[in-house]
Amino acid sequence: MTTTEQQPLNSPFSAASTAEDVMGGHDLSGLTAVVTGGYSGLGLETTRALTAAGARVVVPARRPEVARAALRDVKGSEVVPMDLTDLDSVRSTAAHLGDRIDRIDFLMAVAGVMATPERRVGPGWEFQLTANHFGHFTLACELYPLLAAADGARVVAYSSAGHAMTDIRRHDPHFRTGYDRWLAYGQAKTANALFAVHLDALGKGDGIRAFALHPGKIITGLQREMPLQEQIDAGWVDEHRNVVATDFKTASQGAATGLWAATSPLLDGRGGLYLADCDVARVFAPDLPMDDNGVRAYAVDPDNAARLWDLSLTATGATPTAR
Repeated sequence: MTTTEQQPLNSPFSAASTAEDVMGGHDLSGLTAVVTGGYSGLGLETTRALTAAGARVVVPARRPEVARAALRDVKGSEVVPMDLTDLDSVRSTAAHLGDRIDRIDFLMAVAGVMATPERRVGPGWEFQLTANHFGHFTLACELYPLLAAADGARVVAYSSAGHAMTDIRRHDPHFRTGYDRWLAYGQAKTANALFAVHLDALGKGDGIRAFALHPGKIITGLQREMPLQEQIDAGWVDEHRNVVATDFKTASQGAATGLWAATSPLLDGRGGLYLADCDVARVFAPDLPMDDNGVRAYAVDPDNAARLWDLSLTATGATPTAR
């Protein structure tokens, strides 16, 4: 069964809303955010918007020198090294943050990869599931005490309409019997959605609410491992990489739903929801075509989320615990 709260709230914002629209009037002075991938694409727009509203933003980055260059002029941001596919790195970074700050008000899990060639990391794990899910899962568990200390923290996981390609492949989550880069991406995005469902169920007693979302279609660095011809054939860009698709968003529009998830008073007392276009998404039945601002039932199912959580605990050894 899916949550009965998975219904639109008639938000004043829409697919056309920008980061600036959503953040208008918000004063985040004294609050701290952690934004993975916060130095490029949607993550950079998110960092800019949060710091402009007064927040301190910590950006964990696999390429810290690149991140520092990108954020050189973004006052209120700071970079710490971290590789989401290396759980020792994730734990080390979380420990470092625990020594330096006393609370985290927003954890924005923006970083991600899409449709990559087959790669194995750690103990032979599939790369996309590790980078998109296991890394963020471990980070959230390690930072749980700091999130609980905020007494009102929000965790925002960037999923995608791509989750509609597949549920969690429990028989073969690491594609040991044959790799499909798009199914691997779809599984990882379903995992992002289910992560938010169960984290919210566990964390709401400590004031932690979690959301997942589809940011929309945007050309960012996420497509870096897709051949140009594949993007042209999909009708996304031309041979000069100019966007030609009319339903694509700008980076600022793409960041809007995540910022709305983090700050909207309409979401006070709510959580475990999948969002799109700055509102709660509708659930689409398996036999119906799903538009980009919808969600499949399996991606918001609490029992499915609990099973993935158990799988993730076993794989990573992480445990969310308040101090």
